[in-house]
Amino acid sequence: MRKFESDVQLIKYEVLKEVAKLTMEGNLKAKYHTIPKKIIPGPDPMTRCCVYKEWAILDERVKLAMGGDKDNDNIIEVIDIACDECPVNRFVVTEACRGCLAHRCSEVCPVGAIYHVGHRAYIDQSKCIECGKCKEVCPYNAIADVMRPCRKACNAGALSIDENKKVVIDNEKCIQCGACVYQCPFGAIMDKSFIVDVIKLLKTAKEDNDIHVYAVVAPAISSQFTYAKIEQVITGIRKLGFHDVVEVALGADIVAQHEAKEFAESVEEKGVVTTSCCPAFVSYIEKNYPELKDNISNTVSPMIAISRLIKHLDEKAKIVFIGPCTAKKMEIQREELKGETDYVITFEELAAMLDAAEIKLEECEEGVLNNASFFGRIFARSGGVTDAIKHVIEEENLDVDFKPVSCDGLDECDKALKIARVNRLNGNFIEGMACKGGCIGGAASLHHGPKDKKEVDKYGKLAAENSVKDALRVFELDKINLDRKAE
Repeated sequence: MRKFESDVQLIKYEVLKEVAKLTMEGNLKAKYHTIPKKIIPGPDPMTRCCVYKEWAILDERVKLAMGGDKDNDNIIEVIDIACDECPVNRFVVTEACRGCLAHRCSEVCPVGAIYHVGHRAYIDQSKCIECGKCKEVCPYNAIADVMRPCRKACNAGALSIDENKKVVIDNEKCIQCGACVYQCPFGAIMDKSFIVDVIKLLKTAKEDNDIHVYAVVAPAISSQFTYAKIEQVITGIRKLGFHDVVEVALGADIVAQHEAKEFAESVEEKGVVTTSCCPAFVSYIEKNYPELKDNISNTVSPMIAISRLIKHLDEKAKIVFIGPCTAKKMEIQREELKGETDYVITFEELAAMLDAAEIKLEECEEGVLNNASFFGRIFARSGGVTDAIKHVIEEENLDVDFKPVSCDGLDECDKALKIARVNRLNGNFIEGMACKGGCIGGAASLHHGPKDKKEVDKYGKLAAENSVKDALRVFELDKINLDRKAE
């Protein structure tokens, strides 16, 4: 049974489901405008002040579910009309203010925004520039920092507030990690969906034998549809019309083997090598540590690796990646990777498609998932890439000193990169995961509670192949280009 963490997630799901359903019926263009009133009939509002505002917001959600603003390259967009309920005064003097004589708060304020009445401090919000210096110097910790959840979640520093108190995304800083999407308690930020394109492709493939649509599924799926077995989920995906379902974990096996050898060949020259499987991490380095761009592994991500393999084996193939990651939607648009993976949808969008097609996973028979190794499957959790690379180094007897630093979340990534920049890192390999816990903590997961990494390992142990070499023995990988960029 489907469960939702909040009304925000529920409404997003309902919009995606209705868009999917109308697309499957061939009625989207004629009836998309009816979706808001179908979800919230009125006259009473569901969550907002009035039903008319809810309908207006839903209308914007429908547009994003249909692909969003084509002129905006960012796959994350702000729904302006929905962004108006958060506290706008970030720093506030609390009752803990003792009215001290030092007045350090007003002395340090660069714009004169703090004044005193009856010994108590107050902040003139019309002058405050949210620098936080007053909070830093207050000896009683009497100044509270009420940062908006979206800005607090954005460790890339890509969000700001405009003159109308609306949040604005700086596309030059945004790494499309999606943290702001699921942290905004009002659902004012949403990722664009390509669910319409995928459904249309599946419908075309049904009539055209020259198109084979493959679903490549991220190993993080093991933590998603908890009410059904993974084998039932695979059957459900096939019922949507996919030609076959392949594990991205097999691509992870390919990446582990290639990246281990690349590391052995380049680490002496580079000093430090970083992973390239997390597109948000790669983007963060490119935008914030450009001097370390050459230290990024030139190996493609598992998604691109498996896409290239499938298209090498089947010239009729079209690839749809399914996972918990919004940044993957950005990755396939990179100039050097365009056309490798055709579309990306999230687990949220997959759930909406399954329900729109009235496919009940718990009633599906158990299918067979194309097998990867244990090490390919554990790419889904933090530390998994490191474990896989170490395994390959040992398995291939590579003569290299492997000293990994595993970073769980963007904060840890940033600390490691800062140290690496000044050549002080106690290691020579950085595994970077932008999301806490790794891919299992992805922004477009069906639930965002604490994830047990042991569940990923348990899923990994179900693999028939224990080693990377065994999983890849039947493939002619020397014929597949596994480089992100031409050297």
